[in-house]
Amino acid sequence: MRRREFISLLGGAAAWPLTARAQQGERMRRIGVLMDLAENDPEGQVRIAAFLQGLAQLGWTDGRNVRIDTRWTAGDADRTRRQAAELIALAPDIVVATGTPTLGPLQQATRTVPIVFMMTVDPVGGGFVDSLARPGGNITGFMLFEYGMGGKWLELLKEIAPRVTRVGVLRDPAVSSGTAQYGAIQSVAPSLGAEVSPINLRESPEIERGVAAFARSANGGLIVTTSTLANVHRDLIVTLAARHKLPAVYGARYFVIGGGLMSYGPDRIDQSRRAADYVDRILKGEKPADMPVQAPTKYETVINLKTAKALGLEVPPTLLTRADQLIE
Repeated sequence: MRRREFISLLGGAAAWPLTARAQQGERMRRIGVLMDLAENDPEGQVRIAAFLQGLAQLGWTDGRNVRIDTRWTAGDADRTRRQAAELIALAPDIVVATGTPTLGPLQQATRTVPIVFMMTVDPVGGGFVDSLARPGGNITGFMLFEYGMGGKWLELLKEIAPRVTRVGVLRDPAVSSGTAQYGAIQSVAPSLGAEVSPINLRESPEIERGVAAFARSANGGLIVTTSTLANVHRDLIVTLAARHKLPAVYGARYFVIGGGLMSYGPDRIDQSRRAADYVDRILKGEKPADMPVQAPTKYETVINLKTAKALGLEVPPTLLTRADQLIE
């Protein structure tokens, strides 16, 4: 072999690992996203946009170095199971899930593909992680809140509407978090002079009947616990509260923007952005088992003053000063 050919061969051999590493680093990664809302839901679109923005800030752009496959369940259990299986069949590098009901089907579909959840209530009690500090499996993410939040909602309802002595709690009885949130509210009700009763969240006609039946007696108010079904039916729930003149406290600001009275809860858009950081770290080699479940860092109180006026309520000055947003 001539000297020039030998040197060229050595040069090519030396360069090969660098080329291979470069190609490997630039390969297209795949992210599955399972959303618990409908595709045409404005809140869902805001959440996915915040997540994509967070990814872009970390160097991940859909169509350039990552492919993102999104599925929308609209709170339908059968669709959730089907779409969870579809996403896993695409062999993604990671799946992002929003809402507690999406996690069970994903967990059934895979025990190996990394999953990052957002807006999930009690992931330990739901059996999705071993502990908040050390999840231990293929799942980690961002917890929405602890069940004790229910007591805070009742306190706020009594503060903004002191005459309320009866509280209807809208909850999804099909998920453990629905029962647990109701239990947390029930446990503090006697100390606040309130009697609570459940109103099941299933189909629209059942919700309408439940709220109408509750509203037949005086001095009533509502607490809408956090669930996928509450999100899906939020326009109906806000309409029913207004129709029956029931002061209501919700767990998310978009209920109040849509005409609800008051909300207190975590900033969900902030969670969507923060989830991108966990996705980035996992794509770069970290393991979900070693990444702690994160608690919310931002909570917000939102009051709709127009709705308060329509209900004949005068919002206490102390509550006005604590509000993060007042809707005129």
